[in-house]
Amino acid sequence: MTDKRMGKETVSQDEHDDFGMFDEIPDDLEDEEEGIEDEEALPEDMALHGEEGSTEKGKGGFLKELLVYAVIIVLCITVVPRYVIQRTEVQGDSMKDNLHDQENLLVEKVSYYFKDPDRFDIITFYPQGREEEEYYIKRVIGLPGERIQISGNTIYVNGKVLEEHYGKEPMVDAGIAEEEIKLGEDEFFVLGDNRNHSMDSRDGEAVGVVKKKNIDGHAILRIYPFSRFGTLNQ
Repeated sequence: MTDKRMGKETVSQDEHDDFGMFDEIPDDLEDEEEGIEDEEALPEDMALHGEEGSTEKGKGGFLKELLVYAVIIVLCITVVPRYVIQRTEVQGDSMKDNLHDQENLLVEKVSYYFKDPDRFDIITFYPQGREEEEYYIKRVIGLPGERIQISGNTIYVNGKVLEEHYGKEPMVDAGIAEEEIKLGEDEFFVLGDNRNHSMDSRDGEAVGVVKKKNIDGHAILRIYPFSRFGTLNQ
């Protein structure tokens, strides 16, 4: 029987005798119970180590991903504008009415690695060589090996009249093309569309004929102002 006086629970001698055989737990049983407890704790320990490993792998993966993004950003800033595609801004009125002052264009730089510019392409180039920062934007009129002459407002290519409609107004000055000139195998003759307000191949000292090695790219798309967004007239 139990006695719950004084708020305590006691076991009578008789009851104690009945349960006396369980007072002492054999050592081997205690060891087995400890072993079970250890086995039950093992998955938790293993899970803990697994989480630490995942964390370390996660950090390594993040650093690799960060490195990839950094490389991409560097390529976009340095390689892409130099060798692939670049935004450029028109300065001046030499290409009116097709291109206006402060318009923004995209210039691609890949195609001319594989072929020469075509007639009437709008190109960017360095008139004094790539070591100079200043570059121009003009339209290709004469191709390598051709004979070019300008008489009044008429352009002759190999003795034949060139049919074109890009000139804004009749030319006043033929420049060096007043007499027929022969282009070399790597030379191009370029003009601005606003012929009387353009410094181009007619000016033998400032520009002259353009060598292919100094051509930087092909202007293909007007991106600003948005009201004039679109491909360029060829």
